[in-house]
Amino acid sequence: MGFLKRFWRSGAAPACAETSASSFETVSLAQPAAHLHIDRYGEFLLTEAVRPSLDVKITPRAGYRHDSFHDGSRGKEILVLAAAASREQLFEVFVDLLDPLGDRVDVVLESSHDPEVDGHVDMYREDIDLVVLKSLLYDFEELVMKDGYTGIAVLRPDVPMEVQFDEHKLLFVYARDIRPFEQVLRYHGLTRDDKLRLISEGEHLHLTEERFIDQFDELKMRLGVEE
Repeated sequence: MGFLKRFWRSGAAPACAETSASSFETVSLAQPAAHLHIDRYGEFLLTEAVRPSLDVKITPRAGYRHDSFHDGSRGKEILVLAAAASREQLFEVFVDLLDPLGDRVDVVLESSHDPEVDGHVDMYREDIDLVVLKSLLYDFEELVMKDGYTGIAVLRPDVPMEVQFDEHKLLFVYARDIRPFEQVLRYHGLTRDDKLRLISEGEHLHLTEERFIDQFDELKMRLGVEE
């Protein structure tokens, strides 16, 4: 499990907000079905992986913010970038964010496909050439972009630095020096807004298709990951 995955699971950014008054309760079947087809909010396009609540309390939009948390083991405040990008540029932003990590990286694949497992299953691959990894990511772009049960974290453990593309199709960066990563976000036209709210911080739905299970298994095989 990558550093950021441990961080977000600890409560800094809830993976899925559960409320007693869900907007999906006491509605007709037609309402959620129609809601699933809505992917545009202004100029922002969602991927097929996730949808906000029916009442859309958090409107998806592009941008990034600075987050921080206290690392008790080091006695330091750690800075984290959290970003959302529209569908048409999201994958390229993710791939470009990997460059500051260096030529050799570790990879964590994250899966929620197994209904018998509570939470994620994390699969780790150490020491892969970044060029090779990028080639695989392009081969499996559909899975990475459209499957709401697949996430991926790429890290450089010796520094440490990490870029996470999570199941909500949001981007998170942890590094001692976040400036190179912030430059990538700005290059792609994302602007800083520390009041930005992310779709993961409200009620939402994850979406997937059966064919993504086979694609995920193939990606596991080609990466050579281990649980």
